[in-house]
Amino acid sequence: MAVRVVLADDEPLLRRGLAVLLETDDRIRVVAEAPDGAELLDVVSRVHPDVVLVDVQMPGVDGLEALRRLHELADPPVVAILTTFDLDDYVATALDLGAQGFLLKDAEPDALVRAVLDLAAGGAVLDPRITARLLPRLRGTGLRENHQLAGLTGRERQVLSLVAAGRPNAAIARDLGLTEATVKSYVSTLFTKLGVENRVQAALVAQRANGDAW
Repeated sequence: MAVRVVLADDEPLLRRGLAVLLETDDRIRVVAEAPDGAELLDVVSRVHPDVVLVDVQMPGVDGLEALRRLHELADPPVVAILTTFDLDDYVATALDLGAQGFLLKDAEPDALVRAVLDLAAGGAVLDPRITARLLPRLRGTGLRENHQLAGLTGRERQVLSLVAAGRPNAAIARDLGLTEATVKSYVSTLFTKLGVENRVQAALVAQRANGDAW
């Protein structure tokens, strides 16, 4: 079954271009588009997508408010932020609100397709070009410092390394010869030990450490 995607951006040409690009892969189907957060919330309630790609700066209900409301749903979709290099102070807020990825609008087509598929499979997605600009903004946001990594077991470090690489649970299970349920347990433990709430935050803690503590 194809991954069902909703696109939210106030630029119609961008939305249409992204839809055409994503649907070049028959594993992805763009089921709806929205020009603002209010319409996005209505669309999601009707079509129940697997993945939502949302711009932050939209008229009316902006992307952050839409993200907050989507995260409060009983069965929320996976949400990734569409952005540019001009990252603003919304980044830390988007992380706190449950964003599971940050994608550049000018990413290569293959990278965007792969990102959507990884998001649908439960992975965290961070464009490598974003990470270098994102990390300095996270100082003092509540993510714990590198010494927290020192308390991880060897297996937990392996799992964290793969989470940081954007690998979903099923792929981590294959890579490490574990069951998917065991990987889910490790990921949950990592969240607790690192003081984070989602895979993107865990990935950023690992990337910020840059291998020094583990």
